[in-house]
Amino acid sequence: MENGSHFTVRLKAEAATPEAAGPGIRDGAVQPHAHSLFRLRRRNRHGRGLRSPLLPPGAPASLSRSQQFDQYVLESAERLHQLWGSVIDSIEFQVEDIPPHLEELASLGGCAPLGTFRPETSDNPAAIVIYRHPVQTAARGHGEVSELVHDAVVEQAAELLGISPEAVDPMYGHFGG
Repeated sequence: MENGSHFTVRLKAEAATPEAAGPGIRDGAVQPHAHSLFRLRRRNRHGRGLRSPLLPPGAPASLSRSQQFDQYVLESAERLHQLWGSVIDSIEFQVEDIPPHLEELASLGGCAPLGTFRPETSDNPAAIVIYRHPVQTAARGHGEVSELVHDAVVEQAAELLGISPEAVDPMYGHFGG
């Protein structure tokens, strides 16, 4: 997702194969199930048509949890751009669901990282990756997710730049009390 600035937020695309999608998907076509037919029938009770959404599409509450998470990462990237300007322009901000090799880490008793960074190479720009599920799991409530996302972004930017998180953003760690 791109905003008016130079930031790039990439969402890792999941491989959507019919086998991975589970039952009901064959040769790219969705096969109806008895429970889905019931839901279709129930959504159109008494011939009144489908129900309208409760909130308009542009309202913040109408965003899904993953869309809201992506928005938090974008807001944190924009804050860092306000503080650091062109130093942050070349960094990509990415969102992935889970870190790679999570099963191995869990079997060794380690905690899942909230994010990671990748230094710039000749082939790839520098990147900060924030992991959606570990952050959402570590947050005590839905309201704390945005604060935890920002702290994770700041920590990874600090590691990437080789300075302390407090030097990256003076408000680091001061949210939520």
